[in-house]
Amino acid sequence: MTNSARSQKISILNAAVIVAALGYFVDIYDLLLFSIVRIPSLKDIGFAGRELEFGATLNNIQMTGLMIGGIIWGVLADRKGRLSVLFGSIFLYSVANLLNGYAGTFTEYAFCRFFAGLGLAGELGAGITLVSEVLPAGLRGYGTMLVATVGVSGAVFGGWIAQTFDWRLAFKIGGLLGFLLLLLRISVAESHIFEQVSQSKVSRGNFLQLFTSKSRFTRFIYCILAGVPIWYVIGILIVNAPEFARSLGIADAVSGAKAVMYAYGGFIFGDFASGFLSQLMKSRNRVLRIFIVLNLITSFYYLFGLQGVSANYLYGICFTLGVTAGYWAVIISMAAEQFGTNMRGVVTTSVPNFIRFSLVPMNFFFLMAKGSFGLSTSALVIGVVVSLIAIFSAFQLKETFGRDLGFLEHHE
Repeated sequence: MTNSARSQKISILNAAVIVAALGYFVDIYDLLLFSIVRIPSLKDIGFAGRELEFGATLNNIQMTGLMIGGIIWGVLADRKGRLSVLFGSIFLYSVANLLNGYAGTFTEYAFCRFFAGLGLAGELGAGITLVSEVLPAGLRGYGTMLVATVGVSGAVFGGWIAQTFDWRLAFKIGGLLGFLLLLLRISVAESHIFEQVSQSKVSRGNFLQLFTSKSRFTRFIYCILAGVPIWYVIGILIVNAPEFARSLGIADAVSGAKAVMYAYGGFIFGDFASGFLSQLMKSRNRVLRIFIVLNLITSFYYLFGLQGVSANYLYGICFTLGVTAGYWAVIISMAAEQFGTNMRGVVTTSVPNFIRFSLVPMNFFFLMAKGSFGLSTSALVIGVVVSLIAIFSAFQLKETFGRDLGFLEHHE
């Protein structure tokens, strides 16, 4: 092995990649924990029989926190640095989830979910931005693939924790994991690309600048729309797996925690596969389109092809859904590579959170339509619409594989 090859292998496993991966692990654990413990936690605080409606409300509150936090943390990432946001967000969501373990009323629960969402909004975008700017162009895909693959396994760990311990203890464990992660901060250095730009007088982290240029605005919107099917799968199909199972006539009891755990097991493979294929094919965009189409096909089978099957078979399809929706690393990498250094943080932090927030309107239409059209038909209509929009958006985005990230967005 040459010295150059050896140094490239080492660079993939540098401190920034490791901390970003572990941060995303805790992020996903905390983000999905509510979905995993939705039914037992709401029953425990007095909402038995109304878990679907009140669970959707709490999810919407969390997603609202994510959207607001995505803007705030993104602006700070470009103005104050990637590291300050990475660890500030970890601190906030760790406190919120620790307190969530003590929630005794719906109001307290909602308060904790909002601030957890606000904190969770910053970690992934700041981590991916940092990794994208630290690694050489040819290795960025491997770095973000590692972050996503390690990160989504946090949901599998969360599923195991939720089935092993009380829901309150599960939230407290998530908070403690975040505080432990903060101890690794000392080993991480700021991005040299950001440090160079921070010395200049160019405008940085101006969120409103996204709307002063048609090119910037359309790139931003297309990045969001291309990723919406991922949260359709998570927030509509997987979170509501127990309700879909009953509507499909599945006699076995289906656990929401297991559905999330199996789906995120699939995400581990999907994110690894999509990241690896994007490096192999030297194209983010082609991989993106392939996964969106495969995901739509799998979603249709999940909604209409599982009548009367066993719970284990349904879990297997949840795993497959996770695989085909596992292009999170690719879409976030594309968002980072679409924009200049002075706006990369605000875009890479806000895009994943606007994608997550898309669950709010999807939940609204799903809950509104399910009474008239049934669970499966309502969910399918939403899935077809968001998938077709995602495919169109993917075709509009430029290929960014191997792009030099040392460029700026200029005021127009």
